[in-house]
Amino acid sequence: MEFNAKEPSNLLKIRLFIILISSLLFFPFLGAVHLFDWDEINFAESAREMIVTGDYLNVHINFELFWEKPPLFIWLQVVSMKIFGINELAARFPNALLGIFTLLILFEIGRKFYDSRMGLFWVLAYTGSILPHFYFKSGIIDPWFNLFIFLSIVYFIRFLTEESKRKKIIALSAVFLGLAVMTKGPAAILIFGLSGFVFLILKKFKIKISISEILIFSVVLTFVGGFWFILQAAFGNFDVLKDFVIYQIRLFQTKDAGHGGFLGYHFVVLFFGVFPASVFALKSFRRTFEETDTQKIFRQLMMILFGVVLILFTIVKTKIVHYSSLCYFPLTFLAALAVYQTEKGNFRALKIVSGLLIFVSFVLGFAVTGLQFIAANKEKIIESGIIKDDFAVANLAANPAWSGFEFLIGLILLLGIPAAFIVFRTNYTRKIIAIFVLSLIFINLSMSIIVPKIEQYSQNAALEFYEKHQNEDAYIETYNFKSYAHLFYSKKQKALSRTAESKYQLLTSENDKTCYFIMKITSEKEFSQNYPTFTKLYDKNGFSFFVKEKGK
Repeated sequence: MEFNAKEPSNLLKIRLFIILISSLLFFPFLGAVHLFDWDEINFAESAREMIVTGDYLNVHINFELFWEKPPLFIWLQVVSMKIFGINELAARFPNALLGIFTLLILFEIGRKFYDSRMGLFWVLAYTGSILPHFYFKSGIIDPWFNLFIFLSIVYFIRFLTEESKRKKIIALSAVFLGLAVMTKGPAAILIFGLSGFVFLILKKFKIKISISEILIFSVVLTFVGGFWFILQAAFGNFDVLKDFVIYQIRLFQTKDAGHGGFLGYHFVVLFFGVFPASVFALKSFRRTFEETDTQKIFRQLMMILFGVVLILFTIVKTKIVHYSSLCYFPLTFLAALAVYQTEKGNFRALKIVSGLLIFVSFVLGFAVTGLQFIAANKEKIIESGIIKDDFAVANLAANPAWSGFEFLIGLILLLGIPAAFIVFRTNYTRKIIAIFVLSLIFINLSMSIIVPKIEQYSQNAALEFYEKHQNEDAYIETYNFKSYAHLFYSKKQKALSRTAESKYQLLTSENDKTCYFIMKITSEKEFSQNYPTFTKLYDKNGFSFFVKEKGK
């Protein structure tokens, strides 16, 4: 079917189609799996505590001020929890809703700078790639943060390329950048500023911008981005602002415990995590086709944004998958552009791209198929001694219900993508659509069937304990490992919260309530020796559970 961007009826059909498909992709089974430590539970717990305390200005964790993030995303989760209750669905609903908006926005941007077909290819590339799709079914902060920065850059491109309503456009660029700051902090300004600076160097600092336009951008950005900070200052919460700034500086200088990684970490994450778009995008890093001045600027800034984010977070010592997630927008754009230009005959269908598509599909397909093999042979694997981590070995003791057919999910990539090359050998468009649709099926089946089983191995034993003691008038704490799960899933109340100092007192002093401590089995021996007043309840799947009765 051919779409014409000039036909309003077809545009309406496309938009409704995107809304329908994205709703079917992102909303079902949102609450089917527990939230994952750390980030998902971190934000959900902050929203829960905001509701419990009634303090909607400040973000808290364990009922202590949490100055690492501004509150915009937490506010969105609060609204969702007011509607759906305090649960997994409510924590993830804002991102699922954003998934619809994002795909509509990508279509409109692609249509504006190219045509409706390019917009559709971009939607297909974004939603059909693994991590971009996965994040819309999560409860983490980054999808909103990334979209706001991306929109700020898009409006900046419009400011550079359009003659009318320039002041309004630059103001909108500042609004979205300010919203990004309100979502996750001043890293948004750093990313935008570095991208703009590289572009200025490329253009030899020759761009058309007036003093009044700079002032408009600065004032709007200061008001929108600084709104929460202004409120904090107005209420005299200067310590919160100071701690926030110190944290932002430390984030770039040190790595968080458990979040280190090798230098090429984000290159690997993007190549495999944004498959298949990452492979198609390789063709677009060289310009071999005609484009308008506006299209050239758009492509240049997308490539600059990609490079800035990738290099910046390669330098940052903390390595977390979603730190490079802003790259998903330019990477999927470049993939869509490659498909668009190949279809038009401006790119050749390269054998190396076909080879990489099949290679990565084999790697990912075998990885998923291998999970069932590991589950079926876990006793032999444990006995072999190949796994040196006692906690990981104990995790494998869990017994999720494997049907025996889960390996078929891996075959979708292992057999499906090579089959697409054979069946649609002479029809490039159908071949591309088939590849992304197969990826979509693979992603959704993996998330609905494989991820719940992974959770059974990784964290379910601890969450099961927290939920069992939910609302109990008792202290529930972790020992020697970082977690937010015990806060959210035990529905901890403010009266039971403890600072690090008073948490130590629970270990060493007589308690006014029953006290539970949860730890990884690797800390069990140390705990038993140091705190003999605690009685061990049981071990399960890598976790040890201890109790000290009231008055002991």
